[in-house]
Amino acid sequence: MGEPAREHHLGDYSADARVLVLSAAAIPIGGIAAVVAKGLLWLIDAITNLAYFGRLAAAPVSPGQNQLGAWSILVPVAGGLVIGAMARWGSPKIRGHGIPEALEAILIGRSRLEPRVALLKPVSSAISIGTGGPFGAEGPIIMTGGAVGSLFAQLFDFSSAERKTLLVAGAAAGMSAVFASPIAATLLAVELLLFEWKPRSFIPVALAAALASVARVPLIGPGPVFPVTLHTGLTGPQLLAALGLGVAAGLASGLLTALVYGCEDLFQKLPIHWMWWPALGGLCVGIGGLFDPRILGVGYGTIHALLRGEVTGAAAASLAADKGVVWAVALGSGTSGGVLAPLLMMGGALGSLASSVLSHGDAGLWATIGMAAMMGGTMRAPLTAIFFAGELTRDWGLLPCLLVACVAAYAVTVLLLRRSILTEKIARRGHHVFREYAVDPFDIHRVGEVMDRDAPTVPTAMSVRELARRVASAEDVLSRRQGTPIVDGSGRLVGIVTRSDLMRALARDASGASGVLDAGTRFPIVAFEDELVRDAVERMLSHDIGRLPVVAREDPTRLVGYLGRSGVVAARHRLLEEEHVRERGLKPVTS
Repeated sequence: MGEPAREHHLGDYSADARVLVLSAAAIPIGGIAAVVAKGLLWLIDAITNLAYFGRLAAAPVSPGQNQLGAWSILVPVAGGLVIGAMARWGSPKIRGHGIPEALEAILIGRSRLEPRVALLKPVSSAISIGTGGPFGAEGPIIMTGGAVGSLFAQLFDFSSAERKTLLVAGAAAGMSAVFASPIAATLLAVELLLFEWKPRSFIPVALAAALASVARVPLIGPGPVFPVTLHTGLTGPQLLAALGLGVAAGLASGLLTALVYGCEDLFQKLPIHWMWWPALGGLCVGIGGLFDPRILGVGYGTIHALLRGEVTGAAAASLAADKGVVWAVALGSGTSGGVLAPLLMMGGALGSLASSVLSHGDAGLWATIGMAAMMGGTMRAPLTAIFFAGELTRDWGLLPCLLVACVAAYAVTVLLLRRSILTEKIARRGHHVFREYAVDPFDIHRVGEVMDRDAPTVPTAMSVRELARRVASAEDVLSRRQGTPIVDGSGRLVGIVTRSDLMRALARDASGASGVLDAGTRFPIVAFEDELVRDAVERMLSHDIGRLPVVAREDPTRLVGYLGRSGVVAARHRLLEEEHVRERGLKPVTS
């Protein structure tokens, strides 16, 4: 037998031809974001050369190699003064590490970012990192790439949801270009930025990330960013050790989150304007860098050394502690910079330190696993962390250990912390972020499953006075209805009358002698029992009504039920029952 005709309008997804339009828009966004990523990296190197070495050059160099001695303390302070001024007189939105600001634009800003933010954010971040700030470039490029996507979308006729898709496409493209990580960038979009899992958004974002990774090759160079000796032949003891390292990384993630926002709280108590805070954070960076130059800047060289197993023991322990404290103070001061690269360094140092007690595997193996686990736990993005570590190193043989460690760290932080390091900032601004994805029950249940099949009706001959009397009677079933369908002598639907209709009719004629059909609405908006609750609810919202007569699709005058607010709530209630009603014992399955 063929599929019933009424099922033809339903499908697995809601995507339509607009996904092709968004995909076409994602192509130039991906290319532009890659160029912007190259510009940001170039600007960071240029500022580093100028600030620490006094030369006009853009060759990659670590600020830790400077020969300034104690004078190097003043470099991050000067950078902080410039950033504070840019934030006060340019835009305060450049403060922070980028991803929370992108989330805020998506959640409450209808995915609109200002042109000046698109310009000032990368410049301020380059100044912060170029003058020694212990941050990464990924947060700023995610914010800047998102601004590229948002600004591009604002030039054309796109909805707010479509602008969000293009904003996130730009953000993912920026991250993909910096780290040669198109898969991780796409997963980051899914786990952190999109707040949905739909073809409409996933396809354009993946396309932009893939294009940016291709554009990276002539602009920046091919990947991987951190090539290492590959690991193969993992064993059961290594999986068990990865589990323990993941738990440790989860606990460290919670500590880092608390430390960052503890520092932010301390800065909030200072009796000076916030524009001076980055300079104070810069002072901490300068002093910390004087004692341990490895903590200055993005530290890609140090991360690579960890992954090669060249930093172990006490050196790894001091690196993790120094980087954590200086990074937390600097980030809490409200300067501009990303969190991802510092998490990679601290997680790598944790794994390297753990290698001294883990006999199965070399220090580089555990540094890679610790790096991914720290990122997955702190950002609560385990899939992103797994594939990010794989794309950074191309060491795909570690996937089982990466999976175990990242999921363990994720579980620890989810159970111990209400919010992540990214969403805590948004919560402090008065907004709530909920990051669990589930299928909406309105997209599963049909109207016929939740409607009232024994809906009371009134005849056309009934007067307004009589219906008002019945509605006012507590014993009458009509007293519990906001609206009542009107039927003719053959039981065919001809209208609907609501309590508001009755009040207006009685205000015009206190006797209530007029008929209910004159008081109510003829040819009412209806629902069909075979359609999804979502479609019926959208119809209610678009017409500003709270109830719908349900009719047969083949005969719109044959009333089969009534859908009111209680029926809509019933669809939600089924989900709550599935979540919270626990049962024991074997029961027969009913179809």
